[in-house]
Amino acid sequence: MPHDRHDRTRPAPSPSPAPPPPPPPREAPGHPQEHLQVHPHVHHHGDATRRALWIAFGLTAGFAVVEAVGGWLAGSLALVSDAGHMVTDAAAFAVALFANAVARRPPSARASYGHARAEVLAAFINALAMLVLIVFIAVEAVRRLLDPVPVAGGVVMVIALAGMAVNVAAAWVLSRATDSINARGALLHVFGDLLGSVAALVAGAVIHYTGWTPVDPLLSLLVAVLILRSTWRLLGESSGVLLERVPAHLDFDAIGRALAVLPGVAGVHDLHVWHLSAERVALSAHLALDDAAAWPRVLATARGRLMREFGIDHVTLQPSWPVGAPAGRVVPVAVRAVAGAQSGAQVGTAGGPRD
Repeated sequence: MPHDRHDRTRPAPSPSPAPPPPPPPREAPGHPQEHLQVHPHVHHHGDATRRALWIAFGLTAGFAVVEAVGGWLAGSLALVSDAGHMVTDAAAFAVALFANAVARRPPSARASYGHARAEVLAAFINALAMLVLIVFIAVEAVRRLLDPVPVAGGVVMVIALAGMAVNVAAAWVLSRATDSINARGALLHVFGDLLGSVAALVAGAVIHYTGWTPVDPLLSLLVAVLILRSTWRLLGESSGVLLERVPAHLDFDAIGRALAVLPGVAGVHDLHVWHLSAERVALSAHLALDDAAAWPRVLATARGRLMREFGIDHVTLQPSWPVGAPAGRVVPVAVRAVAGAQSGAQVGTAGGPRD
């Protein structure tokens, strides 16, 4: 939709010599050459957050191996599937740690935005790998429903109880570092894995006391659904960042309107909003001005509003202003801003004397 505040044809100016082009506008104080500036952004998380993630990663990855081996020896698909769930958690912790390390690397001549996209790429690959694991669990569960195999229910119960203890310990460690968004996300993974351990415990108890083995593949399918839900969300988020789509939590049209109604702004075009990394959002746009001299004030106001209302701090804005047509010729143009694509223009008939 158009973001021009004035959606109408400007009246033809009286025939007069075209005014000289305005001088280049001064930049707002503290933001020289905004449209050419390279922004080095280095985010440092605290030592407590890194330590919590390392501890949670060690506990989860280590016990995932124990659970996978125990599930294989006990013949329990529920334990194997829960081990797969813990692998997803460990991978999430590894991605968080990787992002923490990569975020410290400053931009370079070959990577002007830095290296934060590596986190997103790793998450995308992790999601694809987990889809393969989900298919394996589903196929094996159906096979065991058709052809049941013996399961050592007592062994399953012991390992599941140990898994619950590991998850509780990891949750306690991460809860002490919730100032980090990565730690909060990891904590959600741990809570989800607790459900997998409970499912394995229930399966072991039912088999131990009743001998009904189909409960094991049935609960394995439940755990697979839990993994699929989080994996699909991760796949969607990571692919959205890699494709530079407008972040899901932001309204593209609302951003355009917020810029278009600023005092001194006649219209907005070439508006683009995308993810720099999993957490940081960038914006670029051209602002048409009524008066070139107002650019420093407009720039400062626009940056403040984008940060305050939308949380966008990496902003690239370029000014433009109307230029009088030669010999009084006026061509009305309606500019449309399209997310992720170049703006298109509709050209009307000339409103002044023809050449």
